[in-house]
Amino acid sequence: MSTSAVEPGTRLAERFRLEDRVSEADGATLWKAIDEILARPVAVHTFSPDFPRVHEVVTAARAASRLTDPRLTQVFDAAEEEDYSYVVSEWVTGETLADLVAGGPLDPERAAGLVAEAAEALAHAHEAGLYHLCLRPSHLVWTTGNTVKVLGVAVDAALSGLTTDQPALDDAEGLGRLLYAGLTGHWPGDEEEGGLPPAPMTDGHFCTPRQVTAGVPSYLDTVTVKACLPESRKGHGALNSPAEVAEALAGVARPMPIPIDYPSSPPSVTATSPSEGLGTEVRPPRPQPPIQHLTVPQRGARQGGVVNRALMTVVVLLVIAAVGVGAWTIGRSLGTGNGDPGAQGTPTAASPSATAAPQAVKPKKAIAFDPLGDKEENEGAELTLDGKPSTFWKTDNYTTAELGNLKEGVGLLLDMGKPVQISDVVATLSGASGASVELKVGDAPELSALKTVTKQKGASGKVTLKPDQAATGQYVLIWFTRLPADAGGFHGTIYEVVVHSPGSA
Repeated sequence: MSTSAVEPGTRLAERFRLEDRVSEADGATLWKAIDEILARPVAVHTFSPDFPRVHEVVTAARAASRLTDPRLTQVFDAAEEEDYSYVVSEWVTGETLADLVAGGPLDPERAAGLVAEAAEALAHAHEAGLYHLCLRPSHLVWTTGNTVKVLGVAVDAALSGLTTDQPALDDAEGLGRLLYAGLTGHWPGDEEEGGLPPAPMTDGHFCTPRQVTAGVPSYLDTVTVKACLPESRKGHGALNSPAEVAEALAGVARPMPIPIDYPSSPPSVTATSPSEGLGTEVRPPRPQPPIQHLTVPQRGARQGGVVNRALMTVVVLLVIAAVGVGAWTIGRSLGTGNGDPGAQGTPTAASPSATAAPQAVKPKKAIAFDPLGDKEENEGAELTLDGKPSTFWKTDNYTTAELGNLKEGVGLLLDMGKPVQISDVVATLSGASGASVELKVGDAPELSALKTVTKQKGASGKVTLKPDQAATGQYVLIWFTRLPADAGGFHGTIYEVVVHSPGSA
């Protein structure tokens, strides 16, 4: 298929309809297209007949399609035919790192969190023998679904014809440059990149982040230097791979959605961006009526003085009476006990301290659960129990919030190892709104044996699923019956799960 024959409206593989030409360079054209079967937007690369690296690009895309880390762009299809060749991948919406720093450097912890996520994702790609080699601010995206996405692993290098003898070191340096950009708003290169100006220099070397931006923590300055500024290392060893960069940033907070705790009297706030999924207005508490002070009408100074003295006398008598009653009560209590604290009788009700607080009980296992027995995405299920807010599990991608009308729900099944009483389950979901979640408990890992104990609509962020009545069972299911929108599709995400059981006194 010649370049002139590939126009808006062209259908590839009787499925992907090209809509908008996004960019074109050196015989490769990027399109926004529609997958007509799944009714979702996709990104499609097509190639002119004289594009020299079609085989390399298609081969790289097929290899990248086997990557399962959700932080890496998903490749859906790739074909190399005599008439035409193409690569179909995920259409990602959100803000690139260049967009995020357009107004100035990011908060240091946020910049580090974004790059830490990218480093972990690339470490997974390297384990599969795939590399990026051309990391730029446009390749790191904070999506509209509040997740990190790294674009173009393997494919972009093939498109550009990039090769290297040290891919791990090159990608570690690329991550260091992204961290530098996030911390300073500059690009550590000789020319501007993605709208970012070149980093300032001193004595022929790039300035370190702390020399450019005030307030950068020293440890982040050191990580950046070790990753991409060899002239400034001064004895520091280099970070030689994405895995080493990820380890160096393992302790930073991750950019995950967290519910906002508003102060007791917040101002009226209305969301300004529909893409954030916040369309409601937060109103301050209704003001309380003013306190009505008791006043005594006065009929001249003499009469007022008499009334005031009378009121004072009554108040004094009341205070004396109250003190007397209190003393009599205390004395009676002491007399009853005869000086023995244990002789005060049996209380009529248990004191609050007699009931222990609910205890966290760690499940033995977590797996993806699908009522139809389909192979629902299971990778990452165990990560919901690791106590790390940066790791997560998510369902397969669906075409509608109702799971494409294919099934009534999907979820994460927890095996507690033995029957336990459930006080509540605290689950950290994505910040995307629109999820409907049920909590089911039972003694067998079958949908018919699991009883719904509570439901929550519009769930997002950290949610507490508390049974409406006492619930006991070996299996606990967090069950999505409706999925939030994310990156052109619909899927549920769970970062962390904590199960609480009533403690014993």
